[in-house]
Amino acid sequence: MAERIIIDARGSFCPGPLMELIARLKYGAVGEEFEVLSSDKGSANDIPEWLHKVGHEFLGTREEAGVWHIALRKTK
Repeated sequence: MAERIIIDARGSFCPGPLMELIARLKYGAVGEEFEVLSSDKGSANDIPEWLHKVGHEFLGTREEAGVWHIALRKTK
């Protein structure tokens, strides 16, 4: 399995992390996995909600030392 593409959006606040993800997804290939790092707790809700709405696969969220790790797979 390929490495996840890390999008480091720490220090950016809503909707910054989501906007960074959207920008990077445009250049990603179907099947690639991404992981957004965000210090904004709102991203842990906003990003999975957006993924569901647009149809990408949400792989999970975890919090480590104040940083949210939001994983997903590009499906289209």
